[in-house]
Order: sequence, then C-alpha cells, then structure tokens
Amino acid sequence: MIAISMCLLGTNCTYSGKNNACEKAMELLRSGKGIPVCPEQLAGFTTPRIPAEISGDRIINKKGEDVTQQFQKGVDEAVRLVEMAGCKQALLKARSPSCGYGNIYDGTFTHTIVDGDGLFARRLKALGFLIETEES
Repeated sequence: MIAISMCLLGTNCTYSGKNNACEKAMELLRSGKGIPVCPEQLAGFTTPRIPAEISGDRIINKKGEDVTQQFQKGVDEAVRLVEMAGCKQALLKARSPSCGYGNIYDGTFTHTIVDGDGLFARRLKALGFLIETEES
C-alpha cells in the first residue's frame, strides 16, 4: 500500500482550499494500491487556512504563530493510519511543511526553496518508507 497526499487525489484540502490533482496519484488510488492521507486535516486545521512554512525546527504560519505542536499532532495520527494500512511507500506533495520531501519553503514566505523535508516526510523517512513526490 502507498500513502498518498489527499491533495494529489483532487481533495480540496490545501491551505488555499484548492487541490493539487495528479493523475498518477489518482490511478494508484483507483487501482487499490493507495490510501489517502492529509496530516494537516488530521491535525484539525481548517480549509482554507493560514499558510505555514518550516523555519528552523518550528512551523510558523504567515501571521507569525507557532503551529508546530498542531502539525505534530496531525503527523502522529497520519503515521498511525498509514502503519495500520501496511504502507511502506508514500507519494507526497512537494514542498509542503508536512509532506515536502527533499525540498521545502524556507520559512520566509518568499517562495524560496531549500533542502529539507516536511514533518510527515521526516517521520516516514525515519521509518524506512520509500518516498516520492508528484514531481519525481
């Protein structure tokens, strides 16, 4: 089973209230090989919501509020879900503070990209998951 970011499946769950539909992700779900997951939805964030980026070891929203603890709660729930489903792979949304893998925004809200992983991607990586983004 493959954990798939819900926004890639056409679910309107991004911070802007939109989605990032990806045909490859939808094909995996239709074939029964994937399960949808969104750590930010599992954290209880609203849609739409204030954008957030990783700044150092914290996640800060555009209003300057530290939302790290809430993000962590969603990651914990998402990890529990994908482990129960037997997932060992993930197809995640690039650059997201939760799902970004390899590259994330730098926390300045200027669209500057730096090397790094979102919180969910970090946890999955530590658990030995094979991770890809819709861009890889």
